[in-house]
Amino acid sequence: GKMAQDMTEKELLKMELDQLKKEVKNERQMISKTGKELKEYIESMAGEDPLLKGVPEDKNPFKEKGGCTIS
Repeated sequence: GKMAQDMTEKELLKMELDQLKKEVKNERQMISKTGKELKEYIESMAGEDPLLKGVPEDKNPFKEKGGCTIS
């Protein structure tokens, strides 16, 4: 597709309209209901969350494999 800056105003408006047509089909729910469900889900998964409990050194794929020395 084209980059947004290369598009005419008509093309941009058509893109926006297409996006809104998709979004209007989304089922909507009250945040008072979904917020509570979201909180319960997060709390139930907290034990498995590496951002909360950390990652063991031996299972961390991003751990430094060894230093380097500059002499």
